[in-house]
Amino acid sequence: MNKLLLPIIGSSVLLLAACGGDEAPEEEAATEEGEQVFTLEELAEYDGQDGNDAYVAVDGVVYDVTGVGAWEGGEHAPAGGLEAGGDHTEEIEASPHGTSVLEDLPTVGILEEE
Repeated sequence: MNKLLLPIIGSSVLLLAACGGDEAPEEEAATEEGEQVFTLEELAEYDGQDGNDAYVAVDGVVYDVTGVGAWEGGEHAPAGGLEAGGDHTEEIEASPHGTSVLEDLPTVGILEEE
């Protein structure tokens, strides 16, 4: 092979490799590895009842409130009967404590945008 063609061929291969398909699908790009994407229907299954874990969504993030005393049995008694298994962005943001109580909670995924 001609010695002048080798650098050209090598550069072409590098250029093609750099441009090649390492784009992630939109859903994967929006989530971190291991995060689950929940629909509202799927989230409703995590109501803290009958042995189910208790999850709540706030601002698109799904939090695990299973071991939180204020959410015992899947109901947030201080908020007047707020139930786990739903999107409670408005209620949490309007509460006296706001979103600051979420900082130490484990996150389990994101809520699918509709």
